[in-house]
Amino acid sequence: MIIKDHQPILIPVDFSKQSYIAVKQSYNLARFLKASLVLLHVSASNENEKKADLESLAESTRSESGLKVEVATVKGDLFECIVAKCTEIEPSILMMPLDENAKFKSGLFGGGNTVPKFLPQIACPIITLRSTEHKDGCRNIVMPFDLTPESREKVSFAVQLAHLYKADIRIVSTFKPNDDEYENKLLPYLQQVKKFIKAEGVSCTNRSLPSNKPAEAIVEYAVKNDADLIIQINQRDLSLGDKMSGTVGHRIVELSPVPVLNVPPMKRESMSHFSSGM
Repeated sequence: MIIKDHQPILIPVDFSKQSYIAVKQSYNLARFLKASLVLLHVSASNENEKKADLESLAESTRSESGLKVEVATVKGDLFECIVAKCTEIEPSILMMPLDENAKFKSGLFGGGNTVPKFLPQIACPIITLRSTEHKDGCRNIVMPFDLTPESREKVSFAVQLAHLYKADIRIVSTFKPNDDEYENKLLPYLQQVKKFIKAEGVSCTNRSLPSNKPAEAIVEYAVKNDADLIIQINQRDLSLGDKMSGTVGHRIVELSPVPVLNVPPMKRESMSHFSSGM
């Protein structure tokens, strides 16, 4: 599975700095995918709230980008409305801005929507953005990799984006310090994945990082290596604890100043061509 073209890119807009950056970050990707933009504003009290502001943003976006831009305003819960809109328009990508108010943990009794509860409900790839700085283009893609079957599923997305942006892929793996057994099991898979990516004409490196805090180690590596994107699997089948407090992937989304592409898990048979080459 790869990112679909000729499908809209959905961008929720709350007029935070992050949402303006999300709009600008979508331009190149929309051109590559031949996609239109849909700007969505969700209000808890009035569906017409900020409608004029949204129309103004859409007009300036059309002028600046040359893209087709549509708007939608709805009343309701932010996450519920985004899920509904994704179901309605089937976007190629959801560009999800996250500011300091984004919740990652539930309260004492588990009430309220949080990012870890929301992400698994989306069927399309999701780019989460926490940065307030716009970076034009994408030169370095960081791809965390481990021994889970799902880990290979992000490779086709990484290769697709690397081709579109003429970017390099940096594979990074974490393991507990002194866990030589895991590292030795991981190394052959890393070499096979690296070989596959290079055969696709993409420059690729790999790095292993011993750490008891994998999310922190991955984010630190991405920042130090001037990454423009981190790509990971958007896990669906979560335990109750993961839904409440999040996974390593959710922790990366929470911490990373680098945009994170969360790709949906694929059916195993869709990877048969890749597995045969492994």
